[in-house]
Amino acid sequence: MTRQGMTGQDMTGLGMTERLSPAALARAAALLRAGALVAFPTETVYGLGADARDGRAVAGIYAAKGRPSFNPLITHLPDAEAAFAEVVADDRARALAARFWPGPLTLVLPRRPDSRIDPLTAAGLDTLAVRVPAHPLALALLREAGVPVAAPSANRSGGVSPTTAGHVLDGLSGRIAAVLDGGPCAVGVESTVLDLSAPRPTLLRPGGVPAAEIEALTGPLERPPAETPDAPRAPGLLLSHYAPALPVRLAATSVAADEALLAFGPPLPGAGAVWNLSETGNPVEAAARLFAGLRHLDAEGARRNLRAIAAMPVPAEGLGEAINDRLRRAAAPR
Repeated sequence: MTRQGMTGQDMTGLGMTERLSPAALARAAALLRAGALVAFPTETVYGLGADARDGRAVAGIYAAKGRPSFNPLITHLPDAEAAFAEVVADDRARALAARFWPGPLTLVLPRRPDSRIDPLTAAGLDTLAVRVPAHPLALALLREAGVPVAAPSANRSGGVSPTTAGHVLDGLSGRIAAVLDGGPCAVGVESTVLDLSAPRPTLLRPGGVPAAEIEALTGPLERPPAETPDAPRAPGLLLSHYAPALPVRLAATSVAADEALLAFGPPLPGAGAVWNLSETGNPVEAAARLFAGLRHLDAEGARRNLRAIAAMPVPAEGLGEAINDRLRRAAAPR
């Protein structure tokens, strides 16, 4: 019989317990609220959780996974009411939630203007992917933490998704704060992802809820076109989603007075407006501040009549690769 409890990593010093105790659950919830990463079971696979409101914590997910790009992450919430406080839900969404939540269905919906979710969780998109998991331990953790939890699968990027706590430790030991061990996952494949942000519902990823069961409520589903370099396999991931209104100039070594500056490290002098991704050159901090910075400089550009955003170089190591990918997309012709 699988032992259920918490496996601690270097950050916690907690050890495996024979049974999951209220104290272990409270400790895991406190770690999430403090910005740490905690892996936990869902009915589909184990997720690598971080406070979805905290951009730096979310950036830590990408760093721990070695994830090459900022794909939108699914935000997990304890019930439909909490989920629909972050997104604009229509009648289709409410009907699907009533039928399939808690369960392995993720809904992509327009984010509410007052949503608490950090832009990095949504990869800078105007939509959010939300889900209410069915695993009792996941629901208990979400209720105890009291925060929305962003959680992709708890494995190194490109690896096989984990369905036991041991799988998580095989890939992420030493990279995360703790693992809640809830035994093997019942479903074993990721959730179905359904985009409801447009008039016709689109199946973005087959998963734990069969498409035929969804179509019984929604009618026929659209299927997205085959993946291309301009449209990676992720909810709504297109070049235009990352493009601010101002043109973006890459690898800037100087900046004009009528340009906004997206700085990394000591800023270049003379810009009309400045947003520093990280004064110390920390790529995790830079990743957490990227999308908010583009939005800020776009707004400042409109207010100050600036003509472009000049982006200073960011080294391509670690999360710098993903930052540069998004900056290239923002700078692409349109």
